[in-house]
Amino acid sequence: MIIKDRIYGSFELESVLIDLIQSKPMQRLKGIHQGGASYLVNPNWNVTRYEHSVGVMLLIRSLGGSIEEQIAGLLHDISHTAFSHVVDFALDNVEENYHEEIFQEIFYESEIPAILRDYEFTNIEMFTDESNWPLLEQPLPVLCADRVDYTLRDLYTYGYITRSEVQIFLSELIVVDNRIAVKNIKTAEWFVDAYYKEVIDFFLNPYNVYAYDQLTKILKYAFENKYMCLKDLQKQDEEVLSILKEVKDDTITSLLSKLNQHVRVVEDQSEYDIHLKTKPRIIDPYVLTEKGLQYSSKLSSFVRLKNEKASYVSNNGMKVKIN
Repeated sequence: MIIKDRIYGSFELESVLIDLIQSKPMQRLKGIHQGGASYLVNPNWNVTRYEHSVGVMLLIRSLGGSIEEQIAGLLHDISHTAFSHVVDFALDNVEENYHEEIFQEIFYESEIPAILRDYEFTNIEMFTDESNWPLLEQPLPVLCADRVDYTLRDLYTYGYITRSEVQIFLSELIVVDNRIAVKNIKTAEWFVDAYYKEVIDFFLNPYNVYAYDQLTKILKYAFENKYMCLKDLQKQDEEVLSILKEVKDDTITSLLSKLNQHVRVVEDQSEYDIHLKTKPRIIDPYVLTEKGLQYSSKLSSFVRLKNEKASYVSNNGMKVKIN
C-alpha cells in the first residue's frame, strides 16, 4: 500500500500499518475534526485527526523511529472524542487531556490488540504508555512528532506557511539521544514563530473561540438534561450533531442555530461576551550546538520575546465580542 500525505509525500507501508489504518478506530478519525468546533464557523478549517495521526506516523518514520514507535504515533489519537478538545471545556478539564484518560479503554475494546498480536507484537501494553515513545510525545516546551505535525499541518493547510518553508524546516530536523532538535537557531526561530501562529493566531482566533464556547454550552446543557452522555462522543462529529438536532428542546435548537459560518465576532478587550483561556503552550526547541543540545531561548532574544508574549496571551486569554 502506498500512502500519500500533503506534508511528507509518498510512502510504502508494512502490512501491520495498513491493517491498523483500516481498523475502525482509525477510520472513525476521518470524521473527527482536529480543530474541534472550528469547522462549524469556517468550513475550510477541516483537518481531521485521521490526517494528523497518519502524519505523525510518517514523521516518526522519516526521523528513523522504530516500527513500534510508528504504530504508537498512528494510534495516539484514537481516543479523541467528537469535536476533539471541546469535551475538555464541557467537562471543565483544565488539563485538556480527557482523550488520554480514556485511551486504554478505547484501545483494549477495539480490534487493535488482535491486529497487533496477529503480527506477533506480544507486549501490547507498551502501546498504551506514551512515555515509551520519546519521538512521539514530549512535555512542553520541546519538540515532538505530535506537536510538529499538528503545527505544520494546520498552518500549511490554512495558508499560514508555504510548502517550501515546510520542506526546509523538515530538512533541518535531527534526532539526538531520542530527542528531536533542529540544526541551527534560524530554524528554531522559524518554528517558534510558526507555533505561535498555531496556538495564538489560530487556536485563539475569535471565530475559533466563539465556536468552542457555543458548542461547549450545547454539550453541557445536553449532558445536564440527559439528552446525551459521554459515550455518545465516541461517534463522529456529524453523528453527534445529528443527535443534538433531533432533540426537541428550544434551548438546544436556539444554540445550534447560532453556530454557523455567518456569525460575526471580533476581539474586544473591554466589551466582550466570551473570555476563553486555554492551557499555556510555550515552545522552546532544542538546537544542536558545539556544546550539545541547548534550548533556543538561551541562544535567541527573538525566541525569548516570543515566549514572553505568548505567556502574556495565555495568562490573559482571548476576549471576544459577538456583533
